[in-house]
Amino acid sequence: MPPRRVARARPWADARAALVSNARMRSRTPRPVPGAAATRKGTAQPALHPRNRHQGRYDLGRLVRVHPPLAAWLVQTPAGRSVDFANPSAVRELNRALLKADYGITYWDLPPDYLCPPIPGRADYIHGLADLLGEDGEPPRGPSVRVLDVGVGANTIYPLLGHAEYGWRFVGSDIDARALRAARSTVQANGLQAVIELRLQGRREQLFKGVIQPSERFAATLCNPPFHASAAEAAQGSLRKLHNLGGRGTAARGRPQLNFGGRANELWCKGGEAGFLRRMVAESTEFAARVGWFTSLVARAEHLRPLREELARAGALEVREVAMAQGSKRSRFVAWSFLPAARRKALLQAQD
Repeated sequence: MPPRRVARARPWADARAALVSNARMRSRTPRPVPGAAATRKGTAQPALHPRNRHQGRYDLGRLVRVHPPLAAWLVQTPAGRSVDFANPSAVRELNRALLKADYGITYWDLPPDYLCPPIPGRADYIHGLADLLGEDGEPPRGPSVRVLDVGVGANTIYPLLGHAEYGWRFVGSDIDARALRAARSTVQANGLQAVIELRLQGRREQLFKGVIQPSERFAATLCNPPFHASAAEAAQGSLRKLHNLGGRGTAARGRPQLNFGGRANELWCKGGEAGFLRRMVAESTEFAARVGWFTSLVARAEHLRPLREELARAGALEVREVAMAQGSKRSRFVAWSFLPAARRKALLQAQD
């Protein structure tokens, strides 16, 4: 697998500049990933971030030694022993094993039906964000770096990974009180109350308002938005994923049982991903001086151009698209800032 390529956009000062194609973006190539492999055609497989702990195949023997319950969820495949990724319980035990073995998280649990995230991809977002905050230098570390996770969910995965890897402090917000209760149990069981704070967003239509307090500053925000526009669309996505996994895994009454789960507010919202991103851009302008970088995953490539146009109209000084990949899956997050680099750097020193 080759190194992950990071495309960095030039600052866009007006709507015309927002239409500049990806060809004008500068590219930055990190150092190669050890053991990177090429395909039979000689083209390289997409790679995880070089600092991602989950390169290559999982060491299942090591994970079972650290977390013995995982052994009950392993299956034999033509390629050897593997996890039954079509089974939600198997994915949950794999996550527990990874969090315990690689990040020192001794307790992690979710209520039924909540999103159970694939950890390697989530870790890539954290490492990409660290590069962004480093402004082409070393990633910043320590509790002076404060990050807001919009839609932290019951899994609390970004704060757990971000603190374990870089020592950052987090505020996690969510509209779901039940999800926050589960997240709080994980935070407290691991003794992380001083570095992970959880807040209820009382108004479904708001993202930053009601969460960011008047005196607060953040180095960055991150978000994994719901990308379906309706419950029916989300169900179709579940069926497609099950089909790709070989058709295994069905719930009672014939409804699809998605291996990674997800409640309604985690999977869909009015306007889908595109509408969510428009709201985020609009609201970010009200906190332009108090956040260094606003960021969000963007699942659908067709949403990138409209997003760039929205950001140009909003007056973003700098916009970057950071590519990510795991196996055949391509993803990216988009970051924007209303501040020059010097002021962003100042926000790396937290002000409580």
